[in-house]
Amino acid sequence: MGSETALPKWASEPCMMGIDEAGRGPVLGPMVYGCLYCACSYHNTLSTLNFADSKTLKEEKREELFENLKADESIGWAVDVIDPRELSAKMLKKNKINLNEISHDSAIGLITRVLNMGVLLTEVYVDTVGDAEKYRLKLSERFPAVKFVVAKKADSLYPVVSGASIVAKVTRDRALRDWVLVETAENMHRNFGSGYPGDPETKSWLQHHKHLVFGFPTLVRFSWATCTAYSKDIVEVLWEADKVDEDGSTNRNGKRQLKLSSAGFIESKRKSEEIESSGKGRCKFFQARKLEQLTQF
Repeated sequence: MGSETALPKWASEPCMMGIDEAGRGPVLGPMVYGCLYCACSYHNTLSTLNFADSKTLKEEKREELFENLKADESIGWAVDVIDPRELSAKMLKKNKINLNEISHDSAIGLITRVLNMGVLLTEVYVDTVGDAEKYRLKLSERFPAVKFVVAKKADSLYPVVSGASIVAKVTRDRALRDWVLVETAENMHRNFGSGYPGDPETKSWLQHHKHLVFGFPTLVRFSWATCTAYSKDIVEVLWEADKVDEDGSTNRNGKRQLKLSSAGFIESKRKSEEIESSGKGRCKFFQARKLEQLTQF
């Protein structure tokens, strides 16, 4: 039962949920959080469905199990697909959001979604991200009526998490397999391997699909340290901001000019004062025409 179908009768009974992710480590493609939920009374049956940690199963077996659980009216599931551009944007913004926090927010979002559907969740099992006890306390404070179990290797310990790992892994595999490269540069291809940083095929793809000005295709999580090695000869771009920084800092004209390297795309060894421009403020086009930004009409 997908998250879009009508709420079944068993959802009003005490229910359990498992949560797991797929694609935390790769430099390519989305990270996917998946959940599986069912009535607690269905747990013994769930244990007989041969769910296992998705990493231990072949792709054909994962696909088969996913289709089986989708057809099982005693099971519900949902996913959160986090686009690689969103991952990089959050990790590189001024107030950075690290991968653990992104993961926590995704899990919280899935729990909230299922509770808002009217499912009576009483138990949730989660594969740990960061410190297990701190994570458990964070979830318990947010959802005090739910019992949380946060454990390492939860996907191999609890069938409900094993099922969630299959949901997440198959969803990510399909997303990567069906990914459409929107970029139109010549000689682009999809032979990018597994997407993991250590994969020679992925390394080769990154090397041959970087652009000296525009960086990487949107498939790439360009905030990953893996990309730094491929960015050494990328053109240094000066970009001009018309708005005051969030922290209120400006140059004498109320504007700043920063190198793209200072935004986190390239690791820069230059001092921060060398990164800032001469302080002339807005680009010459606007200065010459005496154009100013309007905040009110």
